[in-house]
Amino acid sequence: MSVAAALMANGLLTTPAVSQEQAPAYPSRPKPPADAPNILVVMTDDVGFAASSAFGGPIPTPNLDTLAANGLRYNNYNNTAMCSPTRAALLTGRNSHSVGFGVISEEASPHDSYNSVIPDSAATFAQVLSMNGYDTAMLGKHHNTPLWEITSVGPFDHWPNGLGFGYFYGFIGGATNQFAPALYENRNGLEAPQDDPDYILDKDMADRAIDWLNMQHGIRSDTPFLMYYAPGSAHSPHQAPPEWIAKFRGQFDQGWDKMREQSFARQKKLGVIPQSAALTPRPDEIPAWSSLNADQKKVYARMMEVYAAQLAYSDYQFGRIISQLKENGEFDNTLIIFIEGDNGGSLEGSPQGTVDEIARGKNRMPDDLQDQLTHLDDFGTRYSWNNYPAGWAWSMNTPFQWGKAVASHLGGVRNGLVVSWPGHITGEGQVRSQFTHVTDIAPTIYEAAGVEVPEEVNGAKQMPLAGTSFAYSFRQPQADSRHKQQYFELRDNIAFYDEGWLASTKPRVMPWDKEAPPAEGTPVEWELYDLSKDFSQSKDLSKRFPEKLEELKSEYAATAKQYDIGVSPNEKRVERPFISNGQRHFVFRNSPHRYSRYGFPTIMNRSWTVTADIVVPEGEGDGAIIAQGSRLCGWGLVIENGVPVFRYNASIEDRDKTTVTASAPLSAGRHKITIVFDYDGGGKGKGADIDMRIDGKSVAQGRVPRTPGFLFVSEGGATIGRDYGTTLSPSYEAPFIYPGTINQVVIDFPE
Repeated sequence: MSVAAALMANGLLTTPAVSQEQAPAYPSRPKPPADAPNILVVMTDDVGFAASSAFGGPIPTPNLDTLAANGLRYNNYNNTAMCSPTRAALLTGRNSHSVGFGVISEEASPHDSYNSVIPDSAATFAQVLSMNGYDTAMLGKHHNTPLWEITSVGPFDHWPNGLGFGYFYGFIGGATNQFAPALYENRNGLEAPQDDPDYILDKDMADRAIDWLNMQHGIRSDTPFLMYYAPGSAHSPHQAPPEWIAKFRGQFDQGWDKMREQSFARQKKLGVIPQSAALTPRPDEIPAWSSLNADQKKVYARMMEVYAAQLAYSDYQFGRIISQLKENGEFDNTLIIFIEGDNGGSLEGSPQGTVDEIARGKNRMPDDLQDQLTHLDDFGTRYSWNNYPAGWAWSMNTPFQWGKAVASHLGGVRNGLVVSWPGHITGEGQVRSQFTHVTDIAPTIYEAAGVEVPEEVNGAKQMPLAGTSFAYSFRQPQADSRHKQQYFELRDNIAFYDEGWLASTKPRVMPWDKEAPPAEGTPVEWELYDLSKDFSQSKDLSKRFPEKLEELKSEYAATAKQYDIGVSPNEKRVERPFISNGQRHFVFRNSPHRYSRYGFPTIMNRSWTVTADIVVPEGEGDGAIIAQGSRLCGWGLVIENGVPVFRYNASIEDRDKTTVTASAPLSAGRHKITIVFDYDGGGKGKGADIDMRIDGKSVAQGRVPRTPGFLFVSEGGATIGRDYGTTLSPSYEAPFIYPGTINQVVIDFPE
């Protein structure tokens, strides 16, 4: 007997048992629900209900028209009347005040309902779908990051990547120059091509969207995707390729009054409004077209031509995305929710319109008709920040009253909505009239995807959704609305909707005077409308049904308490937590990196000095040492023809541009150039004295008569060693890169 056999016989050696443990495995991705569709959400910007041809407007949008002809149009869809609040409610499915966006991010206050901070308890649909196996991407405008977080070092929690989007390409903020955008890819800033004369953001963004769709389709074609596509069009600045602007030459010479009548007739013929709908009258604050002189008509018609070109061009780019979906075989399995506008047409351009909205609307530097005539050829180009007159916005909101920022009236909140989902819709080409709200989008997406709303996301207990899915309406044309009540509140404009009834306050501040509170003693006046019989909110019934009005006012008061709406005018103003707060000494090095305007020290409304320690090379030595903003609004120290030049542009107008130039070129070698900016004080936007010093010696002086007191244009940010995009001066081209050595650039603020 062998040793082994003997051991076994004595029970000292046993046969090993077969292991019952599973083989080790890697963590797996979550799997999406069976048959989950792709989802494409599109939201354009500052586009009124009656702008696009899909809803009877004068601007041809053939790709949206085709989508609507094979899908559904919704004529009772409502937003919040302003971009940031609408977009926060869209992403989260909660009311804007519940997620910190009672106002746009630029107007945030420390009050929880207005602080511009989406809480962890309100996960976005991108986060939820990512948790359920979707690939996610966002392209375009993101206006839901607190200003103090828009820096290259974060925090990034409220950037698109932090809110659930695996890929982001676009801009962060309210608006950007289409030809020289302030771009980000994921967390990284990048520059638009400086040598491509045909570059424009809308095309670039569509190119990137198509590239991402193709990449996702190639890598993981069996996995559904979510894409949120949010072009900046047609927010100001209104800009488009010149050949597209030329297409609309002369098409708006009839003016806004006639255009509104024409759109109204088309809407009835198309069936997007009831035959019983009334056309509401023009507000007294907007002039009749017939009252304008020839020069005003010439300028204002051109402004509308540019707006139309921008929206039409954006539709063309959207069509390219749809074509790619079809080519990839993905279109039929894609739920498309296209929201034509985050609010009504923008009245912010004022009754006169503007060639420089930043100067007029923010920095109290209005342009006049002569300025506009001088810049007529600049409209639509990179060299203007134009917004059309309020009359055109009012016309683009036909048949409703008012427009953007007026949350109490349908012109501010009612937008066109188109839904496409082949095989899941009954009555293609029909109009749906169920009351829907932006908070309904997320619940509709979840239902379509077969996804349950999680109780917890990343350890944070989730607040309930405020919206109601309207997927029922896809196959039930006559179904009753399931969203029964909704409040509206923005900048003293209030409304409350209850099953067809709408109580509204009369506007107390014009949208173009948004920075000013209502005059002391201005009463709050309420109106009452029965929208079930009065589609356009045209007949005030407050005197006929005072009890109903009081009922809705009480409902609103209870809702305002529930959602913590309203800020006391006596609330103490708290400084926003920018990273540079309290810091008085900043040292910058030469870098291709662009600092955002919120990640850079603010020089407005104060004295400061900038000192550049440089080494001038032999021979050619021109370039920018430091630059912020652009020729529309900005400042910088540059070397031109070997000579130090300080440029300060308070607005686009020559009268607001100051240049201080040294008398001689710099010699080769090391030099220190100092600019002393001595601010007058006594408030915002005052003037300043300039002293240029080279190696400690004063060499040139100048005077800035007035300064931007609120905002430098967003396209520029700030750069060291170069000037990108729409440069500070037409005397040189971008990128204007300094070829010498920049040891450091120091900005100091006095105690």
